[in-house]
Amino acid sequence: MTPSVSVNVRSVEPAVGLRAAWLALTSVYVLWGSIYLLNRLTITDVPPLLAGSLRFLAAGLALGVIVLLTGGFSAFGMTRAQLLTSMLSGLLLPAWGNGFVALAQTRIPSGLAALLLAVVPLYIAVLRTVFGDRPSRATLVGVLVGLVGLGVLVLSGPGSGGTAGSAWWGPWLVVLAGLGWASGTYATTRLPVPPNPFAMATVQMVTGGVLMGLAGLLTGARLDLAAVSGVAWWAWVGAALATLGGFSGYALALRGLPVSTVATYAYVNPVIAVVLGVALVGERFSLLQALGGAIVLVAVVLVVRAERTPAELPDAPPR
Repeated sequence: MTPSVSVNVRSVEPAVGLRAAWLALTSVYVLWGSIYLLNRLTITDVPPLLAGSLRFLAAGLALGVIVLLTGGFSAFGMTRAQLLTSMLSGLLLPAWGNGFVALAQTRIPSGLAALLLAVVPLYIAVLRTVFGDRPSRATLVGVLVGLVGLGVLVLSGPGSGGTAGSAWWGPWLVVLAGLGWASGTYATTRLPVPPNPFAMATVQMVTGGVLMGLAGLLTGARLDLAAVSGVAWWAWVGAALATLGGFSGYALALRGLPVSTVATYAYVNPVIAVVLGVALVGERFSLLQALGGAIVLVAVVLVVRAERTPAELPDAPPR
């Protein structure tokens, strides 16, 4: 993947209305912020990869039906290159990104996972540099600050609140998940994508669901329906709905707002996730972890602000 052969979606697609794009991004804030807790409640009774697989397959198929009913089969029209981009981002976003996070959440609190994933915009800034963009000094400062915060979070330990105890590798797995998510996000802004963002989200979720399911079965995961509690079932339904709404909103927001603006979900989601984890399931954070999380969020704010140009600045979001 090189800039010389990439296609910027805004050069070939009409932009989504600004108000609609901001509404979509707001839904991402709320839905993805809550999904960490919902996922934690689900994987207490369901193997994490199978839980994620079923969640993304259900959300993807539901979205696909909606697209067919509203736009017909033509809504899924896409070239081979566009299909491959959708499938690649399905590997990187749902399968790699969410799959690794689900595994890590068996060993670390949901709020800590969300804080660690706040480094996604920092990864994107690095990827832009690798593929030819020149970062500003402010961006470099933000990335360095983020690395400090990430180091504090990882070295402070896994904390308490995982569904099966704690393990040192939990935070590192989320860091690896963030790389996959950032790569998928960057790829969808540089490679050919389908004209219908909801068709693309459908392919992403179905691809990710299939890959997670295969990975789960190959590693010996099995689902015992009789052992799944009512709480886990309701949490899974909520997570599936949040996945459907969040992925649709994410795909739509990327069509109408700069990628740096869409990346602000990375410092809104952790705040929501931490509040919900502490308030509803009693998750706790050490002072060092709180400090590391604060440093990471400051770094994300610095990078997002630095990556915006005056022409990119959107109007104020709807109230």
